[in-house]
Amino acid sequence: MAESLPEHDRILQEIESTDTACVGPTLRSVYDDQPNAHQKFMEKLDACIRNHDREIEKMCNFHHQGFVDAITELLKVRADAEKLKVQVTDTNRRLQDAGKEVIAQTEEIIRCRVQQRNITTVVEKLQLCLPVLEMYSKLKEQMSVKRYYSALKTMEQLENLYLPRVSQYRFCQIMIENLPKLREEIKEISMSDLKDFLESIRKHSDRIGETAMKQAQQQKTFSTALQKQNNVNYGRNMHLGRNRILESKNEITLKRTFEDEDEHEEEVLTAQDLVDFSPVYRCLHIYSVLGDGETFENYYRKQRRKQARLVLQPQSSMHETVEGYRRYFSQIVGFFVVEDHILHVTQGLVTRTYTDELWNMALSKIIAVLRTHSSYCNDPDLVLELKNLIVVFADTLQGYGFPVNRLFDLLFEIRDQYNETLLKKWSGLFRDIFEADNYSPIPVANEEEYRIVISKFPFQDPELDKSFPKKLPMSQSVPQIYMQVKEFIYASLKFSESLHRSSTEIDDMLRKSTNLLLTRTLSSCLQNLIKKPHIGLTELVQIIINTTHLEQACKYLEDFISNITNISQLTVHTARLYGLSTFKDARHAAEGEIYTKLNQKIDEFIQIADYDWTMSESDGRASGYLMDLINFLRSTFQVFTHLPGKVAQTACMSACQHLSMSLMQMLLDSELKQISMGAIQQFNLDVIQCELFASSEPVPGFQGDTLQLAFIDLRQLLDLFMVWDWSTYLADYGQATSKYLRVNPSTALTLLEKMKDSSKKNNIFAQFRKNDRDKQKLIETVVKQLRSLVNGMSQHT
Repeated sequence: MAESLPEHDRILQEIESTDTACVGPTLRSVYDDQPNAHQKFMEKLDACIRNHDREIEKMCNFHHQGFVDAITELLKVRADAEKLKVQVTDTNRRLQDAGKEVIAQTEEIIRCRVQQRNITTVVEKLQLCLPVLEMYSKLKEQMSVKRYYSALKTMEQLENLYLPRVSQYRFCQIMIENLPKLREEIKEISMSDLKDFLESIRKHSDRIGETAMKQAQQQKTFSTALQKQNNVNYGRNMHLGRNRILESKNEITLKRTFEDEDEHEEEVLTAQDLVDFSPVYRCLHIYSVLGDGETFENYYRKQRRKQARLVLQPQSSMHETVEGYRRYFSQIVGFFVVEDHILHVTQGLVTRTYTDELWNMALSKIIAVLRTHSSYCNDPDLVLELKNLIVVFADTLQGYGFPVNRLFDLLFEIRDQYNETLLKKWSGLFRDIFEADNYSPIPVANEEEYRIVISKFPFQDPELDKSFPKKLPMSQSVPQIYMQVKEFIYASLKFSESLHRSSTEIDDMLRKSTNLLLTRTLSSCLQNLIKKPHIGLTELVQIIINTTHLEQACKYLEDFISNITNISQLTVHTARLYGLSTFKDARHAAEGEIYTKLNQKIDEFIQIADYDWTMSESDGRASGYLMDLINFLRSTFQVFTHLPGKVAQTACMSACQHLSMSLMQMLLDSELKQISMGAIQQFNLDVIQCELFASSEPVPGFQGDTLQLAFIDLRQLLDLFMVWDWSTYLADYGQATSKYLRVNPSTALTLLEKMKDSSKKNNIFAQFRKNDRDKQKLIETVVKQLRSLVNGMSQHT
């Protein structure tokens, strides 16, 4: 019990000294002790409370008087406190009234400082925004003056440098949204400018090409003149006499060339002078900056390919005038001059591979177009001008680095066509010359006229004396034909110039074209002339004489070509002119035509023959038609004195043979049914006149009785019937020594049967039967034997 009391005291001390929040554990210990301990604790607690109450009461009693005194003092101070309160209130009021102005000024100061701070902030932000606005304003200005490349650079600076600093502002967001739109606008505008540029160069291509071709031609003319001048100076000592005129001409040409160069020196224009290329550069730079350069390159190339196809498409009437070809070539040259310029002033827009591919495509099209349209040209002058244009066209583009070998190959094809047109033109000239010729020797009244003729034709007069007046053997067509052949050579030479070929090749071309002229054109004209019905024997004789002189002049034509080309005829590869064979063929044709016309004339006389085949006896003189025929032959053969002897002899022999055959056919004509002995005698008189004509040597040069042999068949046949020597004929038949060797059994049988038919009607053989029946039997026997001979010949064959 005694032990629990101090414990209770300790607990009470802890409760008094401890915070109420921590009393719980202390109180729990009261219940954890012995049973009924809390009762004891409560009792202890009550005792403690009573002790404290007694202490409080003692203390209150001790301090009560002091408290009363304090209250009394406080009541005394109350009035003073009221006064102080009034004074403090009044002072506070007056203080508040005085502080209102200060507060107002303070608030104003605060507001001003806020504004000042805001202004400072605004100035700082504006200093950031102003460069952006200035750059954007600059961008707008560049857009307005169409400085699009600079505008793109400004956009790039805005996006990368300025806008990121002020990206929080709404106007910057608007700018950022507008920049792509401005880029698209720039692309559209630059593309529109490019389209305008493409349209512009399409319109100016012909002018650009014309200028480029003119400059190339001037340069070539100048170089050619210099080369000729150098050649003249080099060869002056070697060929001074022959080249003096050529030298003076070349000096004049060179002087004129220098004058032309001086005149055009200030007028040299380039593609840049004629076309503004800035849209291409600008558009290329713009698309490059935008990273879309490939799109621009593809678009540009695609559009230029389209323009190339349009340029390469010729007008349907281009072949009619040289201006059509010139415009066509100018447009093509202008197109490729522009492409070459773009190639050299830009990087990557066009490449050499691209231009070469485009040129190869264009070249194939050009060659096809020229082949087609040149085939329509029938005027050699137009073909020559076309050739000159092609040469200038090729030289111009070659100067820009484009290969043009195929164009020069094409010129060789056109050269053949040019030669064809020349041949057609000269065919007409030859026909006109032949039609205008009078086919009579050229009369020369004096030496001046003689010199005029030999200046046109290399005539070698065999007569040493120059007595006038005289006649030259050829007709007017000979010098004219010779001059026209030389003109043809000149015309052919014009096409061979500027083809970059050697003198040997030019010489070969001239000789080949001249050979065509002689062997085809002139030969055809001569053949047609010879075949014309109005050309008589006299004209044919003159044609033979003319062709002889033209044949002799061929060597001078060869010399003429050699002098032009400076190629010796002794060169191995030098071709020869075929004029000899041409004129020989013409002569042979004329000779054949002479023979034909002579035979036709003989036939005409034969047709007017009017024999009375039933006459009892002859008239005692030759028939009139035959005498007229013989007189015609005599006069005709007199004209043949200017012909070569062999020709005249052949013509005379042919005429006699044809006359003999015609007379023979007249006797053996199937329409002729009967012939009397009187008709045979009359026919014999006509044959005698033919033999007399043959023996009179109408054309000199026949040996012995060669010409009379033409009538040997008729003579033996008529002798057989006139002499009635059948026994000899039948006995000697088949022997080489037979008197009637040329009499064919079938011919004799045919004529004998015609006489039998005549004797039956006229009773010619009545006397024979009365006077000599044996002779009649002999005739029958002869007919039988002749038939057996004819049958034997047919079986043998």
